[in-house]
Amino acid sequence: MTVNVHTFRAERIAVVLVCALLARAICAQDASGGDASRAKATPATAAASVPAAKPHDDSFVIGNDDVLAINVWKEPDISRSIPVRSDGKISLPLVGEIQAAGLTPMKLENDIASKLKNYISEPEVTVMVQQVNSQKFNILGQVAKPGSYVIANTPTVLDAIALAGGFRDFAKQKSIYVLRQGPTGESRIRFNYKDVSQGKNMEQNIRLQPGDTIIVP
Repeated sequence: MTVNVHTFRAERIAVVLVCALLARAICAQDASGGDASRAKATPATAAASVPAAKPHDDSFVIGNDDVLAINVWKEPDISRSIPVRSDGKISLPLVGEIQAAGLTPMKLENDIASKLKNYISEPEVTVMVQQVNSQKFNILGQVAKPGSYVIANTPTVLDAIALAGGFRDFAKQKSIYVLRQGPTGESRIRFNYKDVSQGKNMEQNIRLQPGDTIIVP
């Protein structure tokens, strides 16, 4: 069989051209895909430079002895963990003394940011309560360790008696009561330890609120 040399060379050239065109098309597609990926990555990169949303708390009221974590974005010299003093104030660089007790964390954030505007452009302030020491209950009378205790995990009357070390020898365990301040004045909530310890009248084992006083006669 005789092969025309010119025809063979022409076919080879055509194949090479087709391969080159295919390769160029694939490269162009990859490049456009890469550009698209970069375009999609750009907003994420920009978002990473924006501070995260602040965990506001507009219900809890800060009190004396509470420990606050205060963070000012990009200002490590101001950011710190600090307790609220007995006069209800805290002290921060550039801010000076500022009232904290009686405010919510959100309100304190705004007050700190307002004072920092004299030194920092658009300050981002976060205030979180690290430790609650201001909310307490009292237990008095015939218990081993009468006094004030920090409310943690909403204790019940039984929990409070255990925290106070239990009863003294002559405690009147059937005549315990809780004094609670309400909108209409002080109320007295009775608690019969004998019944509750036997699983009776369990509704008496109420959860304590800040300011409650347990009397063990």
